[in-house]
Amino acid sequence: MMHSIQLTVWVVTLLVSIALIFDFMNGFHDAANSIATVVSTGVLKPHQAVAFAASFNIVAYFIFHLKVAAAVGKGTIDPSIIDHYVVFGALVGAMVWNIITWYYGIPSSSSHALIGGLVGSAIAKSGWDALNVDGLIKIISCIFLSPLLGFVLGSLFMLLVSWIFFRTRPSRVDRYFRRFQLVSASLYSLGHGGNDAQKTIGIIWMLLTATGASSPTDSAPPAWVIAGCYMSIGLGTLFGGWRIVRTMGQRITRLKPVGGFCAETGGAIILFIASWLGIPVSTTHTITGAIFGVGATQKLSAVRWGIASNIIWAWILTIPASAALSSAGWWLGKHLL
Repeated sequence: MMHSIQLTVWVVTLLVSIALIFDFMNGFHDAANSIATVVSTGVLKPHQAVAFAASFNIVAYFIFHLKVAAAVGKGTIDPSIIDHYVVFGALVGAMVWNIITWYYGIPSSSSHALIGGLVGSAIAKSGWDALNVDGLIKIISCIFLSPLLGFVLGSLFMLLVSWIFFRTRPSRVDRYFRRFQLVSASLYSLGHGGNDAQKTIGIIWMLLTATGASSPTDSAPPAWVIAGCYMSIGLGTLFGGWRIVRTMGQRITRLKPVGGFCAETGGAIILFIASWLGIPVSTTHTITGAIFGVGATQKLSAVRWGIASNIIWAWILTIPASAALSSAGWWLGKHLL
């Protein structure tokens, strides 16, 4: 009996550590979401931008409730089938997909990689009946909705600002929005931390509940889980994934400070609303859609649509690809843990 308890503690400790590494990779992979625009417009130097974004990722701890964590922990797969093998497979699948897309500089979604990982592990263990179809439909629909809303808000803000400052000299507009962009970047980094850190909180909470380390009736996971996840994503952002920063800040369209402000503000509004509603949206999809919207208001040729199509294909493939990888991860976990 004592040996069994020690084994459980060892496995839980290992999986929590892997989850925090995934959270770090989430921040590293998704740093571009928060800093690409301020770096590409020259408002902040790269090392300043990552420190700036990381600090606001962590400050989100004090602002957002745990609705997104609850949605991930209880709204994606049947809680009764969750064990350490399912969690291990989900994390392995999500992390491998993140590494692949980071290597090629593709801004895919860490959030949906994790969702895909849970789906693949659950199916590998118990078949399709293990899925919470209603919860997954809500999440998957946001794959298409969040970038679309980002596109709309980014373009609307850009048109509004262009109308308001129509008679203002471009040099003065640039000077104004270099300052305003610090505000918009901080808001987007808050939304990034508030939505993305909670996804890892949700999976650790799921693990602790499944192994009996936390009660199913608890309204929140232990405080160390929440603090650890926010710190991990902040540290990941601090190290930054520069390959993806180049794609989002320079290769999609050329941004000026006014465009960066409009993209970040539109994206931040979506993230705040989604976190308030408890919807785990993709921060990557959201800001990329907003950047597309800003570029399209100038002229359609200002957006490099070939690169855009590659990004969209990555969005479509993220959940099935990470699900397939996590099925292999589940099998591996069954033989290793």
